[in-house]
Amino acid sequence: MQTPVAFIIFNRPDRTAKVFEAIRQARPSMLLVAADGPRVNRTGETGKCAETRSIIDRVDWPCEVLTNYSDINMGMKQREATAFSWVFDIVEEAILLEDDCLPHPTFFRYCEELLRYYRHDERVMTISGDNTPLGNPRNRQTQDSYYFSIYARTWGWATWRRAWQHYDLEMKKWPTIRDDGWLKDILRDSREVEFWQNQFQSTYDGFDTWDYQWMLCSWLQNALSIIPTVNLINNLGFDVDGTNTTDPGDPRSNVPTQAVQFPLQHPPFMIPDRQADRFTREHVYMSSLLKRVQRKLRKTFKNLK
Repeated sequence: MQTPVAFIIFNRPDRTAKVFEAIRQARPSMLLVAADGPRVNRTGETGKCAETRSIIDRVDWPCEVLTNYSDINMGMKQREATAFSWVFDIVEEAILLEDDCLPHPTFFRYCEELLRYYRHDERVMTISGDNTPLGNPRNRQTQDSYYFSIYARTWGWATWRRAWQHYDLEMKKWPTIRDDGWLKDILRDSREVEFWQNQFQSTYDGFDTWDYQWMLCSWLQNALSIIPTVNLINNLGFDVDGTNTTDPGDPRSNVPTQAVQFPLQHPPFMIPDRQADRFTREHVYMSSLLKRVQRKLRKTFKNLK
């Protein structure tokens, strides 16, 4: 495989080893690895970070390996954003994986072919491998290998330098978007406008994440995302060690993967599938908000007792 793969790791050697093995089977010609440093208040984390980084020494195929390892803990927001910027300072396009996103073997060819197919089409900014929860009921029965979405989903994904140049970690345009009501022009559902208003404001105020910024940047460019019609990514990260994915019972946790069939069948037009997006809105984003509220309420009632 000629497309570079970027791999973001931290302190979970078991999961990192599983994802690394998937990368090893794909045998990319270039592997770019970024790692965050240990937190000073976490006993034993220095050793876990070192053990995780040592997995990269297992590269045993012809491959140029570049590393960007932080000595200090930067946090998810800064580490991932700076890691991706480092990647696209070096390469024009890449497949991007985190240490808890286990891809199906066909994920790599799927990304490589679509990176090439849409390389110069600025309408597309994200190629996603994630289609969870399983069973997204697309009412339009087609033979297409993927559909277009307004949602930039990043559990196993790919993009280009030409798209990443729009990324703005600090969300400098958000106050204008918020105050002038531009979300109403992007979204069609008043509940969703309120939801994303809250999510973007929380992120703007310092919530430790990098991907909501990517979503906003994609919307500001009126960009499309590609979602496979089968799920190509198994997220292994829903547990107490997760940063923002802590509920093992989440329907997006450990969802089985399926093979995408080749040759890829491309949609005949570039229109976002609003029916599929409606399912994503209700079962991914709005559902996750409800679960967070429920967890907070349970914690509050427990403290009152």
